[in-house]
Amino acid sequence: MAIISRYDENGKSIANKIFFARKSNQIASKVIVTESSKRLDHYAYEEYGESLNWWIIAAASGIGWWLQVPAGTVLYIPTNLDEIEKLK
Repeated sequence: MAIISRYDENGKSIANKIFFARKSNQIASKVIVTESSKRLDHYAYEEYGESLNWWIIAAASGIGWWLQVPAGTVLYIPTNLDEIEKLK
């Protein structure tokens, strides 16, 4: 899988677009609850084959920009990266 840029063609972050697209069901996502020893980059690697796409999970989940999240945190993981690319 490719690394997805956080920015559109004008250099603006697409994080808010991802969050609101997920909330309004414009992009497909699945829900998981975090385990104690895993970080967002671990989940990104498992889901996308690329740990640098961790920020997509953070944006969709509305949790900010930290790799570490407490156990029991609900994550929304977009399941189709083509939908993320189209938000640019």
